[in-house]
Amino acid sequence: MTTRYTKDHEWVRLDGDIATVGITQYAAEQLGDVVYAELPEPGRSFKQGDDMAVVESAKTASDVYAPVSGEIVEVNAEIKNENWQIINDGPEADGWFVKLKLADKTELDALMDEAAYADYVKGL
Repeated sequence: MTTRYTKDHEWVRLDGDIATVGITQYAAEQLGDVVYAELPEPGRSFKQGDDMAVVESAKTASDVYAPVSGEIVEVNAEIKNENWQIINDGPEADGWFVKLKLADKTELDALMDEAAYADYVKGL
């Protein structure tokens, strides 16, 4: 599975036509301890770049943007059940936000691979 990254610090991992989406480790570190997250309901559709979710820490609130277009097919039940710690502990693993049925696979081409994202973060 290939993981791609956005300049807004979201990641997307494709498995067939299902894209798992979350925030990056860098984003989680910048936020500090997450105290709230609002996820969209299954069945909602988003275009690439749309505001899709909100994540809040003691320091700030931040929008989470859809890295690719698609329809929400699943949300992370742990986050829905207010287990915010899962985002802090593993934002690029168990702390994923949603799974989307991908609308256009070519949108992944505009996103960064892991090496490009690492270089991008170094420049911040």
